[in-house]
Amino acid sequence: MPSAAPDIRYARSGDVSIAYHVTGGGKLDLVFAAGYVSHLTHVLEQPRVAGFFERLGSLGRLIRFDRRGIGLSDRPRDVPTLETRMDDIRAVMDAVGSTRAALIATGEAGGMATLFAATYPERVAAVALWAPFARGVRSDDYPIGESEGEWQRQLDEMAQGWGTREFCEKGFAETWADLGDDEASLAWYCETLRCGASPGAALTAYRMAMDVDVRGVLPAIRVPVLILHRPAMRADADFMAERIPGARRVEVPGSGSIFIDGAEQTLSEIDAFLATVTGEAEPDTVLSTVLFTDIVSSTERAAALGDKRWRETLESHDAVVRRCLDRFRGRELDTAGDGFFASFDGPARAIRSALAIARAVRELGIEVRCGLHTGECEIRGDKIAGIAVNVGARIASRAGPGEVLVSSTVKDLVAGSGIEFEDRGTHELKGVPGEWRLYAVGSA
Repeated sequence: MPSAAPDIRYARSGDVSIAYHVTGGGKLDLVFAAGYVSHLTHVLEQPRVAGFFERLGSLGRLIRFDRRGIGLSDRPRDVPTLETRMDDIRAVMDAVGSTRAALIATGEAGGMATLFAATYPERVAAVALWAPFARGVRSDDYPIGESEGEWQRQLDEMAQGWGTREFCEKGFAETWADLGDDEASLAWYCETLRCGASPGAALTAYRMAMDVDVRGVLPAIRVPVLILHRPAMRADADFMAERIPGARRVEVPGSGSIFIDGAEQTLSEIDAFLATVTGEAEPDTVLSTVLFTDIVSSTERAAALGDKRWRETLESHDAVVRRCLDRFRGRELDTAGDGFFASFDGPARAIRSALAIARAVRELGIEVRCGLHTGECEIRGDKIAGIAVNVGARIASRAGPGEVLVSSTVKDLVAGSGIEFEDRGTHELKGVPGEWRLYAVGSA
């Protein structure tokens, strides 16, 4: 039992409060994100888990938090997207005054951590992942995931038995058996699940894991990455290590929890890894979602309206676009003729901004086409460039009047957002290698 109640604080992320706890100290901040279900205070009632965090806190200032919908944090009704969960990391870091930290994430929280590292490289010193996976559901191009049927079976078991002794006994035997078979350990585990999530919240957390797909993000991660895994997760770990530049993979024997089975090796590997982290680095690339817009048949509209009225229409168009960019945290990078080039730190916000632009300009009697892509961009002063920018521009040129067209990377990253898509098939994009699968946004 801890000697005193942990000092729990709350960070505001949008309209949601995120619970966090800070211990330890040192030059390096460590942000720990637990996958699936967590509870900041109750987990510490198990001495070996508390000891794990105490040791981790000796490596730097340890910042733990319960993700939205879980533990002591607010439980919003909507299923949070990766983008929203990424915002929660930033909110917690801002609340504790952390400008740069090493991220440590377990299970499906690894997707959130990798997206954050690629999007905000200036704020991430390193990333350590325990048992991560790039995609939840098996597919033709990701045969190592679990099938939808397997996921559904587990969801059904959770829906029917969450919090019951029978359900807890099964999970305890699979992951926490090294604690021993005493009644007190099982009771602690059962109560951790019940405190960590209601049945509905648990199902939401598991569906989030099912929806994870960060394959398109992995090559854009440019900070040091350590991947720790059990033998059973070797295929997932290999997939990620092969695609994250310079990633190091370490297999930890056993099959139990990170906190118990092989905890000493896990902590030693993290300690040695963090010791290699150097001082602040100026990133030269960043993961960004680029948006290109263009007025359809602008020459014909200009001829029909005349110079004065067309100039007034363009001024109104520009004002509308800028309002929509501001509303969804977009950054205007350039205007060329009658189009805009902007960037976003999240693909769902970019899609909603594009839809808002397409709707708003119709009131001016014009239509725009919009194209979106998420990829690694080169930082050039206050601008961005590179192949991802070219892809975004080419996608926009394929869009029809009033249409928002996106790459498959954008679609994959907004899983669970409620945004619907229509498959537009594969296309060759001028000047860009390979074939690209494109999707039209149906609704959001």
